[in-house]
Amino acid sequence: MTTTILPQIAMATGFVLILMGLYGALTHRNILRMIVGFTIADTGVNVVLVSVGWLPGRTAPIMDSAVPVADAAARIIDPVPQALVLTAIVIGLGITALMLAYAYRLFRTRHSLDISQFTELKW
Repeated sequence: MTTTILPQIAMATGFVLILMGLYGALTHRNILRMIVGFTIADTGVNVVLVSVGWLPGRTAPIMDSAVPVADAAARIIDPVPQALVLTAIVIGLGITALMLAYAYRLFRTRHSLDISQFTELKW
């Protein structure tokens, strides 16, 4: 019973993290809080991808004596979602570092992180 409800809990947690992150990114005026919101949403997307790729009763995709080659398709988990999540983690880290570098540069030039202070490019 716990193995059948675990993916639904992980998926619900991922969607809650996505909604919390989007809410935080869209409602706050401080750039650092917006960056934290985007990072939380990114983590939620990763949790959803991992929960989609998990299947109950299956093992890691390692071919050895525990998993014969003939039964591999029925007994292993697809490694593609896990590889996508690892790639997404690295890309998310790079994007977060870039956003923080831009926020630091804005603070050094304008002495503020409030998004309402930057009105020069508005129509």
